[in-house]
Amino acid sequence: MALSDIAAGIEVTTEQRDRGVASVDRTDEALADRLAGAADDLPCDAGTAATLVERYAAGESIGDAGRAAGVAPITAAKTLHHVGEHVSPLSPTARDVVRDWLDGRVSRSEALALTGASEREFSLGVYVETHEPSADAQAATEGYLTSDDATGEKQASLGESVEAGDGLR
Repeated sequence: MALSDIAAGIEVTTEQRDRGVASVDRTDEALADRLAGAADDLPCDAGTAATLVERYAAGESIGDAGRAAGVAPITAAKTLHHVGEHVSPLSPTARDVVRDWLDGRVSRSEALALTGASEREFSLGVYVETHEPSADAQAATEGYLTSDDATGEKQASLGESVEAGDGLR
């Protein structure tokens, strides 16, 4: 039995409707307005957070973006953490040591020595471990910090090194 024999006598009685592509476009709403709903979760006001996120997304360092927004670099890092960026200065092993300190298994001085971090780095690492990112802030900045062009731009900046992988076999 061939496929044509199986399909014999089958007919289409209804047509499928073209519904188009579903999309959500929030680009007409300012980032500060989108972040206003998450303002209680952020260590700064929504307008400051918007300036910070915009500058950081444009490629500025956390410190430079924070200074442009008028906040200290540590506040900038905390804000970016709340919108879902990975800002912990600690390695995965150092983060485990911080968790051990938070659970009371090691002293603070031991934890600080074991991580090899400065006081400021240790403090930020503790903050990241004890504060969850804000779901509302993440939703407000969704697609803002990572655009479709970001990967292409990063690959373009790497130049030939991205394409050199084929010759390594």
